[in-house]
Amino acid sequence: MEKKAIKDYQEFPEGRFTKRLLFNEEGHIVFLLNFGPGQQLPTHKHPGADVYILQLEGNGAVTVDGAETALNNGEVVRITGDEEFSYTSGGAGNSTLYVTLITIPAPNYAENIG
Repeated sequence: MEKKAIKDYQEFPEGRFTKRLLFNEEGHIVFLLNFGPGQQLPTHKHPGADVYILQLEGNGAVTVDGAETALNNGEVVRITGDEEFSYTSGGAGNSTLYVTLITIPAPNYAENIG
């Protein structure tokens, strides 16, 4: 068993979002994406992988193949590898996404950012 405290991985530097790895195992990773108000995750895909995103804290909007959907605290979405998506944090405060990526498409997907 491995136990971690989410708060230890929530970092909100001014001007950029952060990605903090929680677990990195063969074939899947779990990480947090932390955003300040209005910050964005650029549009991208995860070819050959499924992505599960839980809005752990705050709110925002996820855009999948051009269709925007509100994502509120406690809601979760599944995005397939063929779908192009982005995320924009709500403007009222910080937000954190808990992300599980099944089948890592390339080694750089399993790296911290920011």
